[in-house]
Amino acid sequence: MLAGCARQERPAAPAEPAGSTETATPARSDSRPVIVAFGDSLTAGHGVEPGLSYPDFLQKELDRRGYGYRVVNQGISGDTSGGGVARVDAAVSLRPRVVILELGANDGLRGLPVEATRSNLADMIDAFHRAGAEVLLCGMTLPRNYGSDFIKSFETVFRDLAREKKTPLVPFFLEGVAMRQDLMQPDALHPTARGNALVAENVLKYLEPLLKRSPG
Repeated sequence: MLAGCARQERPAAPAEPAGSTETATPARSDSRPVIVAFGDSLTAGHGVEPGLSYPDFLQKELDRRGYGYRVVNQGISGDTSGGGVARVDAAVSLRPRVVILELGANDGLRGLPVEATRSNLADMIDAFHRAGAEVLLCGMTLPRNYGSDFIKSFETVFRDLAREKKTPLVPFFLEGVAMRQDLMQPDALHPTARGNALVAENVLKYLEPLLKRSPG
């Protein structure tokens, strides 16, 4: 995930319990087509006040630009790619037009097998495609002390899947935010509110080509 750790020992995974959630519940009366932000604590908005997650900032910018979409935050703190597979059906039930898939970072931080991460991400992409949603895959990296071979194989997962599944890719989800102390929380893993605003800008660059100004 996040190249902001300078410690020499192997860092531990985020401390949030895998079942914790900071997910926004959408209003049923809102008939706008849905963009699902599907991810872990980086999507959920861990450590910031409600309304200051990256999906919140993304919604505000979409509204400002005249896009008639509703962003639904389906981030769960501590979630892995395996956890994402287990809850795909709940996301599909929202009938999303687009899914922003941000998972896998916790797999890497915990040293889970790269092939398992790849398989889980592929299963999620396939499930969302079968449901008629476009998927924007978010690339990740790991702290440098995880070793160059493991980091390379981890990063390659996202690039290879994007090519294989013909899915647009955000090359690095925390581009311009990771490793900046003024934009990261003290844990060096999660962005501040200002950092989340910049993450939303980064994601929107790759999301916007998938959107229509007046979706039917």
